[in-house]
Amino acid sequence: MYIDPNTGGAIFQALAVFFTVISGVVLLFSGKIRMWWARLRRSRSEKSQDSGEAENLSRPDDPTP
Repeated sequence: MYIDPNTGGAIFQALAVFFTVISGVVLLFSGKIRMWWARLRRSRSEKSQDSGEAENLSRPDDPTP
């Protein structure tokens, strides 16, 4: 099987464009991505706290209020 010597250059050019576009999109939407990530973490934290409170209410022998 023969691979043209310039194939590596073509692949590199395509990958360079791909990574440039991806990094531009990430930088453009970085604020929205951070807000989405914080909202996701907050909702998971609230769900875990809610389930923890439900466990405390179901155990009458627990001395903490």
